[in-house]
Amino acid sequence: MAEDKKEKESTSSSALRNEEDPEDPVKSPPSSPNSSTRKACYAVLQSWVSKKFMTGCVVLFPVAVTFFITWWFIQFVDGFFSPIYERLGINIFGLGFVTSITFIFFVGIFASSWLGSTVFWIGEWFIKRMPFVKHLYSASKQISSAISPDQNTNAFKEVAIIRHPRIGEYAIGFITSSVVLQRDDGDEELCSIFVPTNHLYIGDVFLVNSNDIIRPNLSVREGIVQLFRFTWL
Repeated sequence: MAEDKKEKESTSSSALRNEEDPEDPVKSPPSSPNSSTRKACYAVLQSWVSKKFMTGCVVLFPVAVTFFITWWFIQFVDGFFSPIYERLGINIFGLGFVTSITFIFFVGIFASSWLGSTVFWIGEWFIKRMPFVKHLYSASKQISSAISPDQNTNAFKEVAIIRHPRIGEYAIGFITSSVVLQRDDGDEELCSIFVPTNHLYIGDVFLVNSNDIIRPNLSVREGIVQLFRFTWL
C-alpha cells in the first residue's frame, strides 16, 4: 500500500511539472531601490573622479614639461665649464651654468665690435669652404639671423588695411616688402601684404597696388594689439 501511495505522488508531481510551460524563463526577484541608488551614486562618483584626474593631468603636464626642459638646459649649459671646476676641486652646482652665461655675454660684446666681426667673418670664410659643415652652418646661421636683435630689417614694416575678401569688406594686415611691376604703360608699385588668418603665425600673402592700401596711423605693435583684440571679440 505504501508503495502504491509513493507511485501516485510521483506521477502527480510529474504531471504538474509537465503542465508548466518549459519556455517560461525564471524571473529574477525585483531589485531593491537601495541597489539602484548605489549604482547611480557609483557612476556619478566615477565620472567626477575621472574628470578631476584629467584636469590635474592637463594642469601638471605643461608644468612638468617646462621643468624638465629647464632642468635639462641648466645641466647642458652647466656641463661646459663644470668639468674644469671639478678638476680644480670646486664642486658648486650652478657655477658652470653662471660661467657659461657670462661667457656667452662677453662673446656677444666681442662679436658686436669691429674686431669681433672681422674675426667671425674670417671664421665663416673657412667654414663655408668645408664640404659638409658649410650646409649645417648655413642652416643654423639662417635660424639665428631670424631671431637676432641686431637685424636692421623688420618682418613687418607697416600696418595696412586692404579690401578683402570682397568689395565692402576689409582686412587688417602688415606690409612686408614692395616690388615694382614693369609694364608698357608705366611701372606699378605692388606691396606684399601679410594678412593673418589664425592669430599671427598663419596667414595669406597678397600683392596689392600701393594706391589701394589704406594706411592707418598705427605702429606695428599697435596693429598687432588691435589684431588680437579683433580676434578675441
